[in-house]
Amino acid sequence: MSEKETTQTQELATDLAPLSITNFEHAQRVAKALSSSNLIPQNYQGNIPNTLVALEMANRIGASPLMVMQNLHVIHGRPSWSSSFIIAALNSCGRFSALKFVTDKAGCKAVATELATGELIEGPTVTLEMASAEGWATKSGSKWKTMPELMLRYRAAAFFGRLYAPDILMGMQTAEEAADVVSVKKETIAADLNEKL
Repeated sequence: MSEKETTQTQELATDLAPLSITNFEHAQRVAKALSSSNLIPQNYQGNIPNTLVALEMANRIGASPLMVMQNLHVIHGRPSWSSSFIIAALNSCGRFSALKFVTDKAGCKAVATELATGELIEGPTVTLEMASAEGWATKSGSKWKTMPELMLRYRAAAFFGRLYAPDILMGMQTAEEAADVVSVKKETIAADLNEKL
């Protein structure tokens, strides 16, 4: 997407902020048009309410509505960002240099320079031991088992964003975090029930 197209899409999202009846009605018309496209993810096709939510979220963070729809996943009924979107949003927000991932024997952390102050800021270190202790790496089908380096970076980026740009994450977890937490909770509940029986 060109810079001009991105600017036009962001202006559209701003114009659609449902702060008044007129804006809300306009947003509904746009949502209806977008939701009739087969180029958007399935959760939005024919679903005007979901598309309206995506338009609102795009407006709040100044992003393209299509980009939000492509990167906002619903995991067990909860909206979650894709990790790649979080990294892209942090890298393009204009507050930080591009994220770098520092890895060593201790684990992985995301670091960047805060552009306003020139200060190097670091997110928390994420380790494989943490993934194991939290149950992320032990659940069935876990990507922590097959792609640990990528998962460390994804989680480090999410932790960094949660600390230094919570307005971009909007309080939401990554899709990977949501899947990890829900699976771990289900397994813990099942284990607790089995112990009581």
